[in-house]
Amino acid sequence: MTSKREQLEELLAPVVESLGCELWGVEYQTHGRNALLRIYIDSEDGVAVEDCEKVSRQASAVLDVEDPISGRYTLEVSSPGLDRPLYKLNQYERFVGAQIEVRLRMPLDGQRKWRGLLAGVEGEEVVLRVDGENEYLLPVDSIERAKVIPQFK
Repeated sequence: MTSKREQLEELLAPVVESLGCELWGVEYQTHGRNALLRIYIDSEDGVAVEDCEKVSRQASAVLDVEDPISGRYTLEVSSPGLDRPLYKLNQYERFVGAQIEVRLRMPLDGQRKWRGLLAGVEGEEVVLRVDGENEYLLPVDSIERAKVIPQFK
């Protein structure tokens, strides 16, 4: 069974790609009677406000026709930014060597929040190096949320 987020990604990916962007990720959150649908887009040339506007118009039209969300919702289209969220294994692979923050669905060694160096990807697991030495294998399915921690030099 696919999640609402996965259904929305499947529906919206062709729309975003047809406009010359990459669908980086989708967040769907409900708040009482209202919901928030946030679409992250990326591009090799960066993301401009005009890109977000185009994707928003096209995505809105598709969502109106397909009607995958019952009730009211707010649609946001945005760049993933410097502290970009990570959703898929190929995104983790792109950011090997970066500092990341991870929140797990269930605690590992008594904690859910982790920070460390993204040391690699092995199969379906993310390798996180904490404190420069301890490595943890985190199954991607056990990760509730992850994001890159921007480093400024």
